[in-house]
Amino acid sequence: REAFSYRTDAAVPEFRDDHPIIIFDGKCVLCSGWARFVLRHDRKRRFRLLAAQSALGTALYAHYGLDPVSYETNILLDDGRAWFKSEGTIRMFEHLGFPWRLVTVARVVPQALRDRLYNVVARNRLRWFGSRATCFLPDPADADRFLG
Repeated sequence: REAFSYRTDAAVPEFRDDHPIIIFDGKCVLCSGWARFVLRHDRKRRFRLLAAQSALGTALYAHYGLDPVSYETNILLDDGRAWFKSEGTIRMFEHLGFPWRLVTVARVVPQALRDRLYNVVARNRLRWFGSRATCFLPDPADADRFLG
């Protein structure tokens, strides 16, 4: 899809998109752990986070033709473009700076293979890591980094 295509979708509520946004499953322990990792290591405070279970998260999943209930991938919105699966994850690491940006060497592996591995983890994440009874809530000190 074209960059910023969600801005013209009447089903997507307006939101600030002046920072990269990570949309994640707020009930998944692995995904919530990833959100905490990003908050801890994003020294420049670039990222905003959004639980997929929020109205905005649901609308964005639907906009990109993804199941808005059975979250098969995190979404990275960066400069209006959406990135999914392994490429989205690599780009998230890239934004975190050194040493995390070294994960970009994973691009030597063909994307189809990276995404197959991503899909195995995504399909099994709740069974392997568990789920939370309620959506992940940020520490009050990080509340300004969350949308929705």
